[in-house]
Formats: sequence, structure tokens, C-alpha cells
Amino acid sequence: MTLLSQYLADALDRLERHHQTRSLVATRMSGPARLERQGHDLIDFSSNDYLGLARHPLLAERSAEWAIRHGSGSGASRLVTGTSPEHLAIEARIARFKGTEAALLFPTGWQLNAAVLAALLKAAPGTLLFTDRLVHGRVHAGAAGHRQIRFRDGPRLIVTESVFSMDGDRADVERLVRIAQAHDAFLYLDEAHATGVLGPDGAGLSRGITGKVDLVMGTFSKAMGCFGAYVAGSRLLIDYLVNACGGFIFSTAPPPAMLGAIDAALDLVPGMEAERQRLADHAVYLRARLAEHGIDTGASSTQIIPVIVGEAERAVTLSATLAAEGLLASAIRPPTVPQGTSRLRIVLRASHTREDVDQLLHALVRQLR
Repeated sequence: MTLLSQYLADALDRLERHHQTRSLVATRMSGPARLERQGHDLIDFSSNDYLGLARHPLLAERSAEWAIRHGSGSGASRLVTGTSPEHLAIEARIARFKGTEAALLFPTGWQLNAAVLAALLKAAPGTLLFTDRLVHGRVHAGAAGHRQIRFRDGPRLIVTESVFSMDGDRADVERLVRIAQAHDAFLYLDEAHATGVLGPDGAGLSRGITGKVDLVMGTFSKAMGCFGAYVAGSRLLIDYLVNACGGFIFSTAPPPAMLGAIDAALDLVPGMEAERQRLADHAVYLRARLAEHGIDTGASSTQIIPVIVGEAERAVTLSATLAAEGLLASAIRPPTVPQGTSRLRIVLRASHTREDVDQLLHALVRQLR
């Protein structure tokens, strides 16, 4: 074993002592809000497939259709030969969906946030960066080496999520808009967990205040049921990113199958108001019933409901106990969340039945009592 390998082994040992090790487990979607894992059927309360679109036949059919028609790959980066008419058409659809002048596709949300934020900071090195303390790790990656002022002169950049992925609460976007306008600040809003679920036609919390948020990003891998990410904003912003964002410039263009699935999702999501209402109703019901039993769900107001239990070992044990009862609710531990706030991250879906939610509720009450 080399010296570096010994350091790797020691690092894993430390994680294990603190109940923070992770591993990959083969899992397959088997039906509406159902998974098959290690030979067991589970009701899924962990996936971000909020509207149940990941198995919708239209997305699968259009993905296959576009792959057959246009090929399995795009062949190059967007600035070489990788930009097809379909890329431009999908970006125009995204801009209309978000109510912005323009939009740009990226392979993943993590890559987008890390690359776009770095590109914005590169344009104005003296920028004062204000970030919410709960923003996703991908934002911190994009801000690496840049001082972050958490809620002297220079451009001001405010970065936050509209729905926080571990707590399920919402940013006060209207107030942030007023703050940004009062201080001549650029407002960057991550809508990954709001896209498809909240706002007019599921277009996110920014959609109701069109023109006041400078940059909106979101993903297609959650409520939209497929894969990829987008950034939307002014034509100036998008033109700058095409010329200065390394994560865009040096990445191979998204393949046709991905574009086909996005196209189908954009057809479906605006008309899924009944599913959005069912999802919201499930969340209101579950939070109220958990509160009746004194179970801490933090400040959740969305389809993401944390059941906060404190120590990592307790969260892991509770998750395993529920899995034995056919309920998949993942344990979230430090460093993803602060010390002492380990939790089960309950993720509700429109494809859950009220009986599914009740089964989870009764199991949680029984185990936490």
C-alpha cells in the first residue's frame, strides 16, 4: 500500500467511526413511487421525481425518437459543431417557460452552478459575494477562493436557492428582489427544487416576478423527470456565458436523447396543476400529523420534509428500520447538514397515495415515540 493509499484508508476509517460512510446500492424504479432494491419492494420517499415524470411514457418515447433521428451523441462542444437546431429550439422553449430573454443548457446542475458562478466572479474580481448559508455545495465550489459574505464598494452578487434541498423551506424571493434593487446587486436564484412544482405553470418562484431576478437556474433531473440543467436570464448574460464560462465552452453538447426528454417534459409540466396540488396537499397533511406527535420538521413548507433526529447514528438506524418495513427514507448526515441535525429527508411525490403517506406517518410515529 502506498503512503497516499494509507491516507485514503484512514479517511474512510474516520468516516465510519462517525457513521458517515456512504455506498452505492443498485436500485430500480418499479412503478409509481416504488423501487426495487436488493430484492425488496419499497415505497420511495427519497427520490426527487416530484411529479412522477421519470417513468412517463411520453418522455421515454420522445427521448428514443430523437436518439433514433439524430444519433446517440452530439459529437463536440457547443462552440465547435455541437450546437444543433434542437439545442437552440429547446433553449428558446426554456426562456419562454421562465419568462426571460434567453437560456442556456448545461449537462448537470452541479456543473452549471460551479461554472457559471466562477464565470460571473471572473468578470468582476472585486465583486462582493453574498450567499445564503444553506446554499448547495455546488455554489460553494463555484465560489472557491472568493470571500463569501453571508447574510467597501464593488459589484454585489446575491446567491440563494428558492427551495432549500435539505430543509424544504423557501427563500423570501420578493424581499431578496427588493434588497437587490436597493443595493444595485445582481440576484442569482437556484430553482432546482422549485422547477416544475411551484409558481405559475410550475415555472418556479421567480416566474411571478419576471424581470426582477437577474439569473435563474434549474434542473430537469427532479420534477421534470429527465436530465440536464438550464440557466435563464438576459441576452447579455447568456452571450457572456457562451464566451466566458469554461464549464460550457469545454463540455460536449447534451445528446439528442436528453433534448427529446426535456422537450416532452416542457409539453407536460405546465398542464400538471392537479399533480402539483396533490403534492402540496400531501405535504400539508404529513407536516400537520407529524407536528401533532411532536416530531421536528424544521421550517419545511414544500414537498421536502426533514424529520430531524439529531445524531447521525440515530438517523442511519431509523432509515434502516423503515427500509425493513418497505419504506425508503434516506438518512442525511454531516457534512451535508450541520452537526446535531442529522435527519431523514422525506421527499413526497404526486404519485404517492394518501395510504402511502399514512404508512410512513405511522411507522415514524411508532419508531420515534
